Amino acid sequence: MRLLKVAAVAAALSVSSPALATLDVPSGTYLLDPNHSSVVFRVNHLGLSNYTARFIEMKGALELDAADPEKSELSVTVYPTSLRTGYPSPHLLDFDKKMQDEAVWFNVGAYPEITYNAISMTQTGPDSGVVEGELTFLGVTKPLSLDVTLNGTLTRHPFVDAAAIGISAVGSLNRSDYGMTHQIPAIGDEVQIIIEAEMIEQK
Repeated sequence: MRLLKVAAVAAALSVSSPALATLDVPSGTYLLDPNHSSVVFRVNHLGLSNYTARFIEMKGALELDAADPEKSELSVTVYPTSLRTGYPSPHLLDFDKKMQDEAVWFNVGAYPEITYNAISMTQTGPDSGVVEGELTFLGVTKPLSLDVTLNGTLTRHPFVDAAAIGISAVGSLNRSDYGMTHQIPAIGDEVQIIIEAEMIEQK
């Protein structure tokens, strides 16, 4: 459900592009900070709630062109083996593993990665933009659009001697488009994706 630098998230990540040049963030390679990033998804459960889970392991890279941010490049990888459902103890790990392993769900043995590659980035406002990209999930590649908000930039991060970018992104997909049809409609087809990401300049 990549989803997500991320992610994305991700990514999903480089939409900070609209204001980067005016905020004087340098061009270069920015990598996702996994300790301050998350890819969360929500799906309707029996019409009663939006069941929420997250992935905790991911990586992403933004090749930022600060002079013309729409020319930047973004790629994100999310690892479905890191799925965490928050299912109550003592069955938490068993349920996470069930969701990860079973062929009707994430089938991580066959598909250990979820990837997202940006194709275009378009500014829609001083701190907003849209990233159009391709999501590969369960062996299927489909277009995925992410609405991104630039939360802020730092020319020097207080804990590392490098610039930093922070973004939020949202999008949605139909899991049936990727072959995951198990328990539809009791468990919804549409999946909402919520990404929070910090990216750190690499010197």
